Amino acid sequence: MSRKKKITPEIIIEWYMNSVLISGKPHSIFEFARNNNFEEGDFYKFFSSFESLEKQIFKTFAKETIHMLHKTEAYQDYGSKEKLLSFYFTFFELLTANRSYVLLQLKNNKLDFNKLSVLRELRKEFINFIDGISLEKIDFKNDKINKVQDKTIAESYWIQLLMILKFWIDDESPNFEKTDVFIEKSVKASFDIQQIAPVKSVIDLAKFLWKEKMPMV
Repeated sequence: MSRKKKITPEIIIEWYMNSVLISGKPHSIFEFARNNNFEEGDFYKFFSSFESLEKQIFKTFAKETIHMLHKTEAYQDYGSKEKLLSFYFTFFELLTANRSYVLLQLKNNKLDFNKLSVLRELRKEFINFIDGISLEKIDFKNDKINKVQDKTIAESYWIQLLMILKFWIDDESPNFEKTDVFIEKSVKASFDIQQIAPVKSVIDLAKFLWKEKMPMV
């Protein structure tokens, strides 16, 4: 049987996700390549292992989100708050379209999401996005302090994304409507904190989390 000639990382990702969902994780790259009729060597042109492929899948969700946002003409005129909201809503739409795979990778893992290696490349992509949306910051007139501030802000939004991800995994509301509410309240609270006006929105978020009995990260 002739081998398929045009192999792209996107095609390999699609085949892998389908394989994992239908028959479980392949025992070897050889088996995976044979089952999908392509040369094993073509796999290594893009990925070094299944583990690196799995990391790339979550990074791809973020990259595709950013690509879709930049295709929207109005996005360029959004403020940083609207850009972050747009990212979250679009990102979780993509996750919902691939929910079975995401749940299989994350739902039964009892570790802190922040320590999951499969999310490592997603974290890099997301922090690059945060660094590029011109969040309001205080100029401390000191480069070292400003760099610490940048890192702290980026990490805080990464934790926010993980909180939303955990909430979405457990969300049983129709069309994940509660996740949308959580996104809106989380972003509002985080931006109010930056503006030193946190009380009302933080309390509103805390009430929502208490009502949903969500464990904090």
